[in-house]
Amino acid sequence: MAYSGNTGLTRIIRAGQYSWQGFRAAYKHEEAFRQEVWVLLVAVPLALWLGTNGVEKALMIGSILFLLVVELLNSAIEAVVDRTGMEKHTLAGRAKDMGSAAVTVAILNVIIIWLFMLS
Repeated sequence: MAYSGNTGLTRIIRAGQYSWQGFRAAYKHEEAFRQEVWVLLVAVPLALWLGTNGVEKALMIGSILFLLVVELLNSAIEAVVDRTGMEKHTLAGRAKDMGSAAVTVAILNVIIIWLFMLS
C-alpha cells in the first residue's frame, strides 16, 4: 500500500473515517450485515441482563461482534470477486463459498456460546 503521508492523530482520524465508510457501505448494500447489526442491538442488552458475570457477558457479546467481523470480511471478498468479473470461475466460486462457510461457522459459534451460557 502506498504511503499516505499521514502520521499521528491525522492517520488515526483518517483510518476511522475509512472504517466508518466501510460500516456504512456494508449496512447499505448487505442485507445479512443489516440483520446481524439488529441482532447485535437486541443481543447486547440481553447479554448484559442474562450473563451472570463479566466473562459470560463478554462471550455472548463477543460472539456477535465476531460474526459481524466475519460478515464484513465475507462481503469484502464478494465485492472483490465481483469487481474482477462476473463470468463463472472455479477460484471465484471457491472464494465466495469459503467466505460463506466462514459466516456459517461464526453463526454456529454464536449459537453454541449462547446455548451454553443460557443453559
